[in-house]
Amino acid sequence: MDVVNIFLTSDLGESLEDFVHDHRCFTFDRLGPDGPKRLVEGPMWAFVDWVLPDLAGLELCRRLRADPRTADAHVTMVLEADDAEDRRRALRAGADDYVIGPLTRTAVLDRVLALQSRGTERNATRLFERGALVIDMAALQARWNGVPIVLRPNEFRLLRYFAENPNRVLTREDLIGGLGKREPPIDERTVDVWIGRLRRAIKASGGGNPLRTVRSLGYVFDLG
Repeated sequence: MDVVNIFLTSDLGESLEDFVHDHRCFTFDRLGPDGPKRLVEGPMWAFVDWVLPDLAGLELCRRLRADPRTADAHVTMVLEADDAEDRRRALRAGADDYVIGPLTRTAVLDRVLALQSRGTERNATRLFERGALVIDMAALQARWNGVPIVLRPNEFRLLRYFAENPNRVLTREDLIGGLGKREPPIDERTVDVWIGRLRRAIKASGGGNPLRTVRSLGYVFDLG
């Protein structure tokens, strides 16, 4: 079943249940100032409120367009009123369209389904590069300096998540959540097994050991 990722900056993102329609699962999540906290696999739709607690909605829209994880997302600005100047500013900041808030689950789904039916869905980013590391999403293959990294599906997703969050400490809980594996619960020590497999695969491709263990905290993917 295909997955469509819907992110909202409002509280709705944390309270809505999945919706299945026409062999697709529409999932909901909260979107913060730093972008998605998990892997986004499949089309992404972002509904950004005009006013946010930490920054302006326009600034978040610009950040989404500058972030390779979300550059191809369909971004809808949620305006507080139907103001012509606000509409223009939203589009200049990179929004694809706009709606007048407040939003409801029905309004969000109606909009996503309507736009999909008109064929406006964007393709997910196909190539992700971080220095010597290249992740080809179309081929589901990773390479280090051109040498393929032989990975199982789970370790492939783990590598992608590390590559999207380089040079920062990620706890075992972060990694479990980032891969969307909170249900059913997973023993945090399982992450150590994933890391071991990923380390061996990168080393076999000539990439050395960019995965650094931070004792009592987690792991860091060191990229220059």
